[in-house]
Amino acid sequence: MLADTHVRDGSGRDLPAAVWAAIDACDLVLHAGDVTGGEFLARLEDRAPVKAVLGNNDLGLAGVLPERRIVEIGGTRIAMVHDAGPRQGRGARLGRWFPGCDLVVFGHSHEPVIGFEAGTRLCNPGSALERRRQPGTTYGLVEVDGGRVIRTVIHPTDL
Repeated sequence: MLADTHVRDGSGRDLPAAVWAAIDACDLVLHAGDVTGGEFLARLEDRAPVKAVLGNNDLGLAGVLPERRIVEIGGTRIAMVHDAGPRQGRGARLGRWFPGCDLVVFGHSHEPVIGFEAGTRLCNPGSALERRRQPGTTYGLVEVDGGRVIRTVIHPTDL
């Protein structure tokens, strides 16, 4: 899982090698918005199938990426949105937006989150390139099996 990579076309920015290695080992990349560039999205898609949502900085990707989506993986329903709104009431709000989903992946804040809020399982993988107010940069992995989420993990990018 990725979010908030902010790789603009022609910027020369790139993911750390550890993140590319994780992508190469995945069955599917979930990107919770602010991909920022179509070229970067294409590079991700060259490595693995990608499901992404539109972020507030994804200029030129409106109409290409949806604002919200639900991905079904082996009977597991994973919802995706970029901006989950204010922290207060987030779990209940996302539960209303995505009833019956096993996990909601979101971005925007660059703040890694794993947990349950108001009965909704949430994950924000943070940002693999822009830590902002966080101690480091991160990405996430989710493992699903038998129609349920087995585990979600946030990894440092080791920049």
